[in-house]
Amino acid sequence: MTIPVRLRDIEAWHPALRGAKSPMQTIDVTTASSEGAATKRPGPGRDLSPLLAGAATAAGGTGALLALTGSDSVLRGPLTLFLLVAVPAAAIAATLRGLDPFSRVLVSAAGAVVLDMLVAQGMLTLHRWSVSGGLMTVTAFSSLVLLLVLVRRRCGRTVKRQGF
Repeated sequence: MTIPVRLRDIEAWHPALRGAKSPMQTIDVTTASSEGAATKRPGPGRDLSPLLAGAATAAGGTGALLALTGSDSVLRGPLTLFLLVAVPAAAIAATLRGLDPFSRVLVSAAGAVVLDMLVAQGMLTLHRWSVSGGLMTVTAFSSLVLLLVLVRRRCGRTVKRQGF
C-alpha cells in the first residue's frame, strides 16, 4: 500500500488542478488574415519591390555590359561585383521560399559568395581565367537554377502553404 504524498503549497494552488490550461495550451497559432491587406497604407512607398527589382536589374545589366565590352569606366568594378553577388543570391533565394526573410537573405548571400568562389577556383585550376568567362558562367548557373525553380513551380511539385 502506498502512502499518498502531500502536495506542497505551490502545487496545491496550481491552476491546472482546477482544470485551467497551461500557458503553452493558450498560445494561438493563426495565419495572416486578409484583414491586414485592407488596412495597408495607401499612397507612394507602399510597395517598392517592383521598383527595387527594376533598379537591381538595370544595375546588373549595366555591370555586365561594362565588363563584357571592356570599358574603362569607374562604375565597371562596383556594378560587376553587384551582378556577381545579386544574380546568384536572387536565384538561391527563389529556391528557399520556406525560410523567414532574414534567413533567406543570409543563406542566399553566403551561397552567392560560395558560387563565385567555386567558379573562380575552377577557372584558375583549369588555367582558363577571364573576367567575361567568370561572369558568363555565374550568370549561366544562376539562370539554370531560376529556370529549374520556375519549371518546378509550374509543374506543381512544390508544396503549397496551407496556413502552417
